[in-house]
Amino acid sequence: MENKEKQPLVQVKHLCKYFKVGRHADLKAVDDVSFDIYKGETVGLVGESGCGKSTTGRCMIRLYEPTKGEVIYDGKDITKLSKAEQKEFCRKVQMIFQNPYASLNSRMTVKEIVGEGLKQHGVPKNEIDKRVQALLETVGLNKDHMSRFPHEFSGGQRQRIGIARALSVDPEFIICDEPISALDVSIQAQVINMLKDLQEERGLTYLFVAHDLSVVKYISDRVVVMYLGMVVEQAETEELYSNPQHPYTKALLSAIPEADPDKAKANRRIPIKGEIPSPINPKQCCRFAERCEYATDRCFNEVPELREVCPGHKVACHLMDEK
Repeated sequence: MENKEKQPLVQVKHLCKYFKVGRHADLKAVDDVSFDIYKGETVGLVGESGCGKSTTGRCMIRLYEPTKGEVIYDGKDITKLSKAEQKEFCRKVQMIFQNPYASLNSRMTVKEIVGEGLKQHGVPKNEIDKRVQALLETVGLNKDHMSRFPHEFSGGQRQRIGIARALSVDPEFIICDEPISALDVSIQAQVINMLKDLQEERGLTYLFVAHDLSVVKYISDRVVVMYLGMVVEQAETEELYSNPQHPYTKALLSAIPEADPDKAKANRRIPIKGEIPSPINPKQCCRFAERCEYATDRCFNEVPELREVCPGHKVACHLMDEK
């Protein structure tokens, strides 16, 4: 889906987010992350819990201020916007959060939650009820739900309310931060299919943050794999799943459950040994070296560069130099 002739809608350039955990210690949650997102596509951002994928998404919407680097949206650096540009950016870029209960104000009704963005962006009061009702119907709810509070809904219904809130200001780009991980399996497919339908109907662009690789394969056009705050591989979805190059990516893909018993027996699970190293003041080396069976002395002493090994397929691994 990537088109190098077109300007990306979103460009993440050498993004870093460090948290102070002591006088001389930084927790490097995101460390030199770069990737592009083109209009109308879905980019999956995957990795183990704690790899920095949610922090990356929050920096892209300025819920966290980046420590270093740039996030360029539609040609403009989001950290250098004027007040008027910032308001327009907030309209164009929205987020669907992981926990559909914690992200909804328990003291507000559904009408107030979904209508808040409309009110902030100047929609007349007499139109808000009509717009909120239409949004709820779009996500599979109805006008009878408008006067209820979040605790009166199931997890799946709450996430639908969160999606309606994100859609309320007619955004162009939505960051989906593990939007189905807190939902029952029976509800997950409904929400994923709804997101795909909404993308087709409204021309939306998604960053889909997740750790469920089978879901990412279904919804994404391209995939970015993170490990301990850094990007280790990125490629178009079909290319990544059929031809993974980084040892960490191969291990992740080998862990995807296989429904066919015969295929499950034939597939070899690649175990990842050892514990994830601390992200506090990490060594200047390959972050995966301590857990990689192919690691050499170079891996323990030099950070691998993320480079293109074939068109659209980038890998950060010293093993690529030997091929």
